[in-house]
Amino acid sequence: MRGVAMRQLRSERVGHTLQPTALVHEAYIRLVDQHTVNWQDRAHFFGVAAQIMRRILVDHARRHNAAKRGDGVRCVSLDEANDLAAEAIPVLALDHALERLQQVDADLARIVELRAFGGLTVEDAAHVLSVSPSTAKRDWRLAKAWLHRELFTENPA
Repeated sequence: MRGVAMRQLRSERVGHTLQPTALVHEAYIRLVDQHTVNWQDRAHFFGVAAQIMRRILVDHARRHNAAKRGDGVRCVSLDEANDLAAEAIPVLALDHALERLQQVDADLARIVELRAFGGLTVEDAAHVLSVSPSTAKRDWRLAKAWLHRELFTENPA
């Protein structure tokens, strides 16, 4: 989990208050509070951890923006999730896009969350989503294209 946290915070500004160890500790505390989860395997654990890390990062970015009224200082490079576009995406912009994608296709939003926030491989994401690796790869490609259109075009359709 610390490796995932380090990748998430790599593009952060110098002097950022949320460090990888703090992110892991906060995620761990929230994971421990998950009394009703029946952990199935490693991939399931990292799937839930991805959701929790996303919430922590989004909450942190919102607090920072409220204090600074900035424009989304925290960025996620979806290249960190291996093969998505190399553009750095403000975490709040990605979160809003994922909320819109959730309304269109929940499975596509989930694979992005697992890959971008949880650091899962396509194979691990496929396992968490209970789909074949080829389905996960196809969904990943589709989700990347959707996000690119949504985030980087002037007037998305």
